[in-house]
Order: sequence, then C-alpha cells, then structure tokens
Amino acid sequence: MTYRNGIDSAKQDGASSSFGLLGGLALLVMLGLNLRPLIASISPLQEAIRADAGMSFQAIGLLTTLPFLCMGLVALMSARLAARLGEGRGVSLGLMLILFGCLIRIINPGAATLLATALIGGVGIAIIQTLLPGRIKRDFPGRVPLAMGVYSAALMSGGGLAAWLSPRIAAQTDSWSLGVGLWFIPAVIALAGWLWKVAQPRGSRSPVPANRLWRFPRAWVLALYFGIINAGYSSVIAWLPAYYQQLGWNTSNSGLLLAWMTIFQVVAALTMPTLAQRQRGMDRRVLLGISLLAQLIGYLGLILLPESSALLWVAFAGFGLGACFGLGLILALDHHPKPHVAGQLAAFMQGVGFMINAMSPWVSGALREATGSFIAVWIMLATGAVAMMALTLVFRPSQYERLGLGQA
Repeated sequence: MTYRNGIDSAKQDGASSSFGLLGGLALLVMLGLNLRPLIASISPLQEAIRADAGMSFQAIGLLTTLPFLCMGLVALMSARLAARLGEGRGVSLGLMLILFGCLIRIINPGAATLLATALIGGVGIAIIQTLLPGRIKRDFPGRVPLAMGVYSAALMSGGGLAAWLSPRIAAQTDSWSLGVGLWFIPAVIALAGWLWKVAQPRGSRSPVPANRLWRFPRAWVLALYFGIINAGYSSVIAWLPAYYQQLGWNTSNSGLLLAWMTIFQVVAALTMPTLAQRQRGMDRRVLLGISLLAQLIGYLGLILLPESSALLWVAFAGFGLGACFGLGLILALDHHPKPHVAGQLAAFMQGVGFMINAMSPWVSGALREATGSFIAVWIMLATGAVAMMALTLVFRPSQYERLGLGQA
C-alpha cells in the first residue's frame, strides 16, 4: 500500500509540475502577445494616418522610435523598478499602460495623441520586457531556452497579428483609429490572467544594482550586439509596407507581408531556442551566425529583387529577426548562473540595445526622406548584419567565468 501511495503521489506531483509548466508558458504567451501591437499596427495604416494627421515620414517613424526608446530607458532602471514595484505590480502597471495607450487612440485620434500614446504604451511594454527575463530564468530552471522561445514567438505573433488585422479592422469600420486602438482588448485579457495567476503585492529587492554593470566591457558588447541584431525589426515593421506601397502594392497586401514575415519569426523563435536547449554547453555562435545570415539574405533580396521574390526575402528576414531576439536574450542569461545577476545583465543589454533599436526607424526615415527610396535602409541593415556576424565570434562560453560579472 505504501509503495502504491508513493507511485500515486509521484504521478500527482508530475501532473502538477506539468500543469505548472503549461500554465506558466500560457501566461508568457498572453504577456508576449501584448508587446508589439501598439507598434506594429501603425505601419500598414501609415498612409491613412499621414493623410489624416498630417505627419511626415520622420514623424511616423517616431511612433516606432519612441516605444523602443522607452524600452531602453526603463530597462536601465530595472533594479530600482524591481525594488519599488516588484514583478507583480510592475507587470500589472505595464499592461494597464498598454491598455490605456491603445484605448486613448480610439477616443482621441490625432498626431499629438499618437505620439503621446507611443510614449505611454512604450513605457508599459518596457516594464514588462525588463522584468520577464529574470523571472523566466528563475521560474523555468533547465528550460530557459524553451520558455524564452515561447515568449519570443508570442511577442512576434502579436506584431504579426496587428499588422494583418489592423488594416482589415480599419477597412471594416472606416476608421484607422480603431485599427490601431482595439489592441487594448488583449491587454485586458492578459491583465486578468496575470492578476489571477501570479501577481503578488510586493517584490523582492534586486541584489544587483544595474548601474554597476556599466563597469564591464562585456555588458557593453552584449548591448551593442543585441541592439544591432534586432535593429532590423523596428525598421522593417516601420517601412516594409511603405516600401511595397511605393512599388505599387495596395495597403492590405503590403500589410500582409508583415503577417507573412511573422510566420517565419515565430518558427525561428520556437525552433532556434529549442536547438539551443538541446545543445551541449552554451555555445550559441553557430545558431546566431545562421540567424544573421538569414537576415542578410533577406535584406539583399529586398535590394536586388524586391518584386519577383518578395515573399522569399521577407521570409528570410523574418526568420533571422525572430531567431536573433530570443537567442540574444539567452546569450545574456548564459553569462551567469544566478538568476538575479543574469536578469540584470539582460536588462542592461536590453536598455542600451533598445535605444539602438529606437534610432533605427528614425534614421531609416531620414534616409528615405533624403534619397527618395528605401533601398538605403536595407543597405544599412545588411551592413549591420555583416558586422555582427564577425562580432559573434567573441562569445566563447569558456570566457564567461573570467568576465567578473558575478561581482557586479
């Protein structure tokens, strides 16, 4: 009887563990889906927005730049944020800011409102993105690449859904503001799920002040690397539909390109971290090199044969971008076994990296204004991919323990 009870108990523990894993992953999906629609919904509707709100290409670019700038600034304050709010209240606040940012776009559409909500929603996105990596490393021991892949895939899916559905919502309702604003609904659902499942009133103080990481060259290398390998995302979602509209495509079809790209982002976000999970050791250089090569092929295709094989080039770029986000976060978390140190390193990396991301659509918009074409944008991104392929070689796991990050 005792033996049988032991077996039953073990089965129950295993079921409970599986349920806990699935529940945790489901929550990551709900959160991730809310982190890009506020940004990605703008791009396929930018012609209608420009005509109605009187915004230039550079001003439209700010609607992508500002959220990424917020992501960077908030991430650099991650230690204070965690100490003051804790993860429970912090993520709840982030979701409420995203909810409010989307809702106000429906109530009061206009250029000033769009810019203000880009800031408000950007802060909300930034808070969530800053707090989640450390929690993932702590809550999914031994399964960090898997959890990071699910989170990254959900994040990319949210952007793709917004790019696909927003122009259709706008067409059905004859209102671009509804197209960019109805994304408050997923935020409501995620907020309810977060409060029901894991939110706690207080969080523990972070034992590693983020500003101490400024002293370590590797933290800066990671930040530069993360910023450039992901800079293509902010520029592509800002300008890919406009590029193909310039080539004669209509609004719906050009917006579909972002949804098509998202399919390959999601595939990469799931498969590449899964391959990383199965690796012996923590050498991510081959996977990162493959991901950057895919980006490069995509950008070169957009330059040389944009119309004859558009779906192919967008698929390559999407695969490379989807893989680089998750693998970049895994790379930072690999650098230290302690979740609080690894989380602070990931936050610092995102802080500086997202500032680089923030500049990408703004610089891209300036290049478009100066040259009258988006070709210069793809050349800039292709050059960055080549440079980062070379930088990938420095990330040798054998060096991690000698970097001194444990004393940050």
